[in-house]
Amino acid sequence: MNALIIDDNEMTRSVLRAMLVRSGLQVIGEASNGNNGYELIMKLKPQVVCLDIVMPDISGIDVLKQLRAELDRMVVLMVTSERSVETIKQCLSLGASGFIIKPFNEATVLKSVRDAMSRAGMTIPNGL
Repeated sequence: MNALIIDDNEMTRSVLRAMLVRSGLQVIGEASNGNNGYELIMKLKPQVVCLDIVMPDISGIDVLKQLRAELDRMVVLMVTSERSVETIKQCLSLGASGFIIKPFNEATVLKSVRDAMSRAGMTIPNGL
């Protein structure tokens, strides 16, 4: 199982990377903005994507819109401190698989990933 992290905050990427690797996922790429992240997704075809909503170039919501038109069997977890019901509804309607709410801890991140993978019918790695 592999994952890609897209977040403009280097510390968030680093922490998520460490958590995902400890859980048995291979982090195959990272991007600090939506445009580069979308390009990496299309090139690497990860199974799991952790996608920040608020980024300086294009939002994670816009990346999600682009993704859903092209890739159907991917788990996309939106990473955000946003707790707006409207934003959550919008992301879910666009095909988001779940959410990682900031500030987060390892238990909640892994539960979000595990739950999203389970709903998608994916095999869950032993460490997750």
